Amino acid sequence: MLQEAIDLQLNAVSSLCNKLEQKDELTFRAPTGSGKTFMMADFMNRIISENSDVVFLVSSLSKGGLAEQNYKKFCEYRDKGYFTNINPFLINTEISGEGRLFIPTDFNVYVLPRDLYKKGGRLMQGGMEAFLQSLTLEKLLHGLEKKVYLIKDECHIATNNLDSLSENYFTKVLNFSATPKPKRGQRPDVEISDTEAENARLIKHIEIGNDDDTVAEAINKFEEVKESYRNLLGVNPCLIIQISNKDKADYELNNLIFPELNKAEHQDLKWMLIVNKDSECDTNDVFKAKKLPVSKWKEYAKDSTSGIDIIIFKMVISEGWDIPRACMLYQVRDSKSKQLDEQVMGRVRRNPRLLDFELLSPEAQKLAMTAWVWGIMPENKNRSFAVRLWDNPEDITNAIQLRTTRLKPLTEKVEFDVNDFISHQSKSPHRHSIFELYHMLEKAGNSVKDMCYSYADNDISKWWDFAEKTDLIARESEKYLCDYSESMEIAKNTDGDEQFVSFPVESVYSDNGNYTNISDWVWRRNDGKDKFSFDSEAEREWANILKNIASSDANNSSGTRVAKRVLTGKINPRADQLNLEGEIEPKRLNAEYKYLWGKNYIPNSEIKFEYCSGGVHCSYPDFVMKDCYDRIHIFEVKSLNKSNAVSNSFDGGEYEEKIEELKKSYIQASLLTGYIFYLPMLRDDEWHIIQLINGEERTLSIEQFKKFIKSNIQ
Repeated sequence: MLQEAIDLQLNAVSSLCNKLEQKDELTFRAPTGSGKTFMMADFMNRIISENSDVVFLVSSLSKGGLAEQNYKKFCEYRDKGYFTNINPFLINTEISGEGRLFIPTDFNVYVLPRDLYKKGGRLMQGGMEAFLQSLTLEKLLHGLEKKVYLIKDECHIATNNLDSLSENYFTKVLNFSATPKPKRGQRPDVEISDTEAENARLIKHIEIGNDDDTVAEAINKFEEVKESYRNLLGVNPCLIIQISNKDKADYELNNLIFPELNKAEHQDLKWMLIVNKDSECDTNDVFKAKKLPVSKWKEYAKDSTSGIDIIIFKMVISEGWDIPRACMLYQVRDSKSKQLDEQVMGRVRRNPRLLDFELLSPEAQKLAMTAWVWGIMPENKNRSFAVRLWDNPEDITNAIQLRTTRLKPLTEKVEFDVNDFISHQSKSPHRHSIFELYHMLEKAGNSVKDMCYSYADNDISKWWDFAEKTDLIARESEKYLCDYSESMEIAKNTDGDEQFVSFPVESVYSDNGNYTNISDWVWRRNDGKDKFSFDSEAEREWANILKNIASSDANNSSGTRVAKRVLTGKINPRADQLNLEGEIEPKRLNAEYKYLWGKNYIPNSEIKFEYCSGGVHCSYPDFVMKDCYDRIHIFEVKSLNKSNAVSNSFDGGEYEEKIEELKKSYIQASLLTGYIFYLPMLRDDEWHIIQLINGEERTLSIEQFKKFIKSNIQ
């Protein structure tokens, strides 16, 4: 699992814990597939570790078995040593006393299927209030004051009956959802945005199909990627087709879907129809012979080894049905529900190789991070746009070649020997369990984990010795990694030579607003439009600054523009012409000069520089420019405006610490690469520009920056 993904989750939980002291009701928003259940367990574990008097009641949907699924996950996290402070209990109809449900009080996490506490339910007959009252009585009987924190999982679904208990029994209320409802006061206090989750490779980016694409075109696309999915990812992928819920369903099945599946070229595809009634579920697989409930059909279809290629469903798949192998969604129906669309879309956004993503080839990573969706987009969902370099992308990638930097692990430090280090450490007075040691290693980060398993070499006693010293080794590693003069080097290829990278030929970006039109940089949109979106207002403003500077005249007598230009267009091998330098080259069709600058779109990008902050991370700078003097300029834009909600996964202090660490790493990177790095920071309406050049730091105003970039000075 990438360190960026680990830290994004950890920082979000830390922020939630910090804000808990400030408010009695909080809302946490994270996209489906970003590890919401894991973060919920982490949050509860942290709170209970510091407050043993806190008890959590987790209200989960009954449909789709979400409550039982959450309970099993919590038990799994505890048993694997991740969160050893939580002790979960699943409230169910089997825990009965005489006439009403009885709930024991010796657990600290209770998972409640929401349907058990509704009008007419057995818990409404006094069971729930008796349970909550018994927790309160602990103070009278044993001197213990129990505080009950209510977590509403999938909080966009109403919980009126539970809400009526809040004033008397719940000290804190926490709303968790991918689609919280502002009309109910559920405005996120802490949020992991879709863009953040995509950039950390927690979830896939979405490629939207054309509005007029038919189900046949979706099935053909699935056939196109199926083998690549199996060969590159070792995963059997699936296409989900959502049909209407009532009268239209039969028409859609019999006139749109089955005629296509019955074609000779699709006879190898296994499909399954999942509906609300057991008897109406169907498939062309051997599973058809089994008379099982809908839940079993769903379990069979979602299994990672399942041979089902296409899952057709009505309304039974929304919240709580995880199927990481799903990579495509085709909506025949219009759900009229934006929450439902968001939840259904989440089924195809999970990373199928999250835990070992960093081990995949670039081609496999690109495939694992792409989801294809046809149908209705939620109003709050940012649409994605595919972009690519202009025709003959080699013209651009050959003209702008960059070296990047990496941080060497502690094991490559010349005077460091892990055996010697461990042997000189005193024995720990406390003997940890294997689960505690495993959890310590997980928190230490990938570089320390890799060091451990390399050192142990399948010897459990050596693994134990290392794991007991995890904190000491992690501190030593952090100290070394943060000394960039020692740890940083130019990244090399597999042959040991310096590796050169450029913009990816293809990428994608989310429409986050903040628009500007650009037609003469390295990128073109696949739909031919010049309107580009940027992640923040600060980014948009800086893009406009670079756009204007790129086409400005340089301060020299040759009349050249500030940014270097290349001629793009398809080559006509039968004709020649002169280029800007007066050299003869093949004539091009629709030839145009483009400036060598562009946004460094993260999907598929190899333009990244490593830095250390609680582990090794990658900085993907926002913009790259090559000027007419052949200098490379690299920009990481930051906004210091509070209203810009810098990043809800970081508190202000953490955000500024990250900026400081980036600055330190860029100073060394500028020395090693010869490139000029910038941290343009927007505070209110004024730019403060930190320039890192030749290992030195300078501070520039916007006018000083423009003067510098137009002149051949250092």
